[in-house]
Amino acid sequence: MTTTQYKQPKSAPASVLPSDGGKKTLKQNVASAGNIRSADYPEMKTSGIKIRGTGAATKGLLARGPMA
Repeated sequence: MTTTQYKQPKSAPASVLPSDGGKKTLKQNVASAGNIRSADYPEMKTSGIKIRGTGAATKGLLARGPMA
């Protein structure tokens, strides 16, 4: 019968935040709880050209990028 070699346990880091306390990092992260957000949603993109033949499209009628 063979014996199994297990790895030795390692201690977890004391903190997952940066050394400066993480205030800047936490302010930059957008969090939401229920219907309350800590920052506004990004503006909707309105640039592009209207394309033909979309029928009953549910995901938009504009095309972006190079169309050569």
